[in-house]
Amino acid sequence: MSRARTARRIAAGAAYGGGGLGLVGVAAVGLVLAEMQFAKRTVGTGLPDPPRADGLYGSEFGGSEQRPGPLRLGMLGDSTAAGLGVRRARQTPAALLASGLAAVAERPVELRNVALSGAMSDDLERQVGLLLDGPAGEGAPAPDVCVIMIGANDVTRRMPPTQSVRCLTAAVRRLRLAGAEVVVGTCPDLGTIEPVYQPLRWVARRVSRQLAAAQTIGVVALGARTVSMGDLLGPEFAANPREMFGPDSYHPSAEGYATAAMAVLPTLCAALGVWPESDRLDVSRDEDMLPVAKAASAAAGQAGTEVTPARGPWALLKHRRRRRLPGEDLSESAAASPTGVSGPS
Repeated sequence: MSRARTARRIAAGAAYGGGGLGLVGVAAVGLVLAEMQFAKRTVGTGLPDPPRADGLYGSEFGGSEQRPGPLRLGMLGDSTAAGLGVRRARQTPAALLASGLAAVAERPVELRNVALSGAMSDDLERQVGLLLDGPAGEGAPAPDVCVIMIGANDVTRRMPPTQSVRCLTAAVRRLRLAGAEVVVGTCPDLGTIEPVYQPLRWVARRVSRQLAAAQTIGVVALGARTVSMGDLLGPEFAANPREMFGPDSYHPSAEGYATAAMAVLPTLCAALGVWPESDRLDVSRDEDMLPVAKAASAAAGQAGTEVTPARGPWALLKHRRRRRLPGEDLSESAAASPTGVSGPS
């Protein structure tokens, strides 16, 4: 069965209450579980909690009655969204996105990160509640835009993909109804992780890409945009795993997070209408308008690809240019102190 067809079935099951459509053949379950447990014991252990990065970024763009107030950015998801594995707040992807958005929009950005290490998609309901209801339940201003990174733990902990997509779409729907733009970084390609061996590596790649495609189908229907995390920007990670992965060989390093954040930044800015490129197709970059399922399948196989809703059952498949901001260096030291952007340290 093709990836597009499988993803379409998962998304349909999520939307209409179908059961847990399996992605792995029954004969492979025993071997997969054995290797999965081994892989899980070797990654993500011994790391301190991710640093808190909440606060105001780009404060130098404020202070004038003529300037609009801060943009509100919400970050939701799992350990990748939380920034597990880095030491400084400004090295987290949320802080990097807030810094980049402030520089592009020339407005301060108020960041609130409610992501939780180890979270699966069923935790998104709680996270959305924290953003919209506030810590005391008294209500809070809705974010202007939210970024969600989720899916890896759903695969490793065997959450049924229909349930995974159902939880994600429910969270996106709630955020959209509150008035927020939403960008989803889809399930990363777990077949790239060093402690994961064959045949689990092949299975992990297959199921994570199928889930990523199904996530895209579900959220694009709600007016959200997706960016394929794939193998976290493939060639760069494959060529430099020691630099791009952290000490557990599973979570990204500071440079890995910076590279991933710069892939999400153009879509984040475009969702707010502040990116210099429009949503028009650029055929010179192999961009296209496709049925949503085909666009989702294509994006799942090519990291950094954006899927944007178009008309009806169609979506734009875009490869936005990743532009470094003036004076920006994505090295670990620079990520710890973004040029010209203020924020928590």
